[in-house]
Amino acid sequence: MTQRLRSRQQFQAAMAGAPVAKTPHFALHRTALDVSVEGKSLFPVADAWLGVLLPKRWARRAVTRNAIRRQIYEVARHRAAPLPQAAWVVRLRSEFSRKQFVSATSDALKRAVRLELEQLLSRAQLPKPAMSAEARDVV
Repeated sequence: MTQRLRSRQQFQAAMAGAPVAKTPHFALHRTALDVSVEGKSLFPVADAWLGVLLPKRWARRAVTRNAIRRQIYEVARHRAAPLPQAAWVVRLRSEFSRKQFVSATSDALKRAVRLELEQLLSRAQLPKPAMSAEARDVV
């Protein structure tokens, strides 16, 4: 199960560094869970934490922001491999063309968002651990 980022401090901690992956419309930020403020851990549960940042600048209508937000949480929830334990923020960094996607809840927009999110999450996957010499011999 994935936890959701709630507080401003959690979002700021997760977005402190450069994005770990980008697509034309999204950026993905990540931070370790060992961040604390005033001696209190920002992420008390050792799990994957996910937050979504959708500025009005890039998605003017609330219905569009809500549709994109739902797609982000669903893609993260239904991935074959769960997100690693860390704090993740998916940030919208450019708008989806209103000329191409007239309806905010169109299937075409949802498909485009899902496809791009899958690309984003696959680019962000951590490198696989190096195999030991013994394991290489077996394979």
